Amino acid sequence: MLTSMARLPLNTLPTFRTVARRANLRAAAEELHLTHSAISQQIRLLEQQIGFPLFDRVGRRMSLNAAGAALLRAVEPALAQLDEGLRVAAATAAGDEQRVRLTVLPSFAQRWLLPRIGRWREREPCIALELDASQQLVDLQRDGFHAALRQGSGPWRGLRAERLIDSPRIAVAAPDTARRLAGADAATLAREPLLGDAELWQEWFALRGLQTRVSPVASFNDAGLMLQATEQGLGLALTRELLAADALRDGRLVRLSPLTLQGEGIDTFWFVYPPALADWPPLLALHAWLKDELQLSARELAGPAPPTKTVKPAPETATADPSGSRSRAPSATRARSRAK
Repeated sequence: MLTSMARLPLNTLPTFRTVARRANLRAAAEELHLTHSAISQQIRLLEQQIGFPLFDRVGRRMSLNAAGAALLRAVEPALAQLDEGLRVAAATAAGDEQRVRLTVLPSFAQRWLLPRIGRWREREPCIALELDASQQLVDLQRDGFHAALRQGSGPWRGLRAERLIDSPRIAVAAPDTARRLAGADAATLAREPLLGDAELWQEWFALRGLQTRVSPVASFNDAGLMLQATEQGLGLALTRELLAADALRDGRLVRLSPLTLQGEGIDTFWFVYPPALADWPPLLALHAWLKDELQLSARELAGPAPPTKTVKPAPETATADPSGSRSRAPSATRARSRAK
């Protein structure tokens, strides 16, 4: 049995991790750009050195046994931290312009992030952003990303998550549609062409006191596409307030009701990254910029603050007394006391 870390062949651990993920030597060899025999030799060396098997082999398939699963749980965080440390070192050595690889949902990228990239370049001209817009929940460490903008409640194992903003759903329409429906009750709105998820609409109508079943005319796997359809007057939409922020500001969309549809733990946007990058200056700069921009969007959505009214004191009047001198009018308090 293994009695000393000196007997653990560290150079085999990345190969062990890849074989464990792919469950196949040939697939692991293709990913690591090594030969099949080289992969097999490294796994055999690791098992010989520690003194027990890590895989159950059935044909060409290799699945982790209980011991292998235990080792993988210990190895993955350590290797991930080494990977991130290498990425940070490479980014630091890259010169004047550094690059942050960020993965985001397509709807967030299209509706909110991209219109603000110019301000990012003005603020941080030496830090480039490499954006990946994907519906998939990518593995940051495996796929080489520095951070992600994610929505939901998490947690995301092995990652640090910083809360950015809560964004509930609101009902919106194109301006002409909104004017036509001004003051309409819930039953009238329910008869309009609806876009998006039926269950969400039914929850929203329930908040307005209407229990009904609806059949949206179209559903979308991307909120950005749904909002484009809404702007073209194809129907009413329930959308994240943040995603509609610019369209509401510019008048391309109009909010139909002050009601918001809130979901427990699903309305929050998070900035997610590996702990090893917590002090990396480019990531700190991106996080700070995102918070500033989101606060600006929140203020725009809240609308202008009502004007502050300044109440001026009433001017004091003067009365003439019999002696010809001028004196101030008696205060209300003195007048009441005299009347008693």
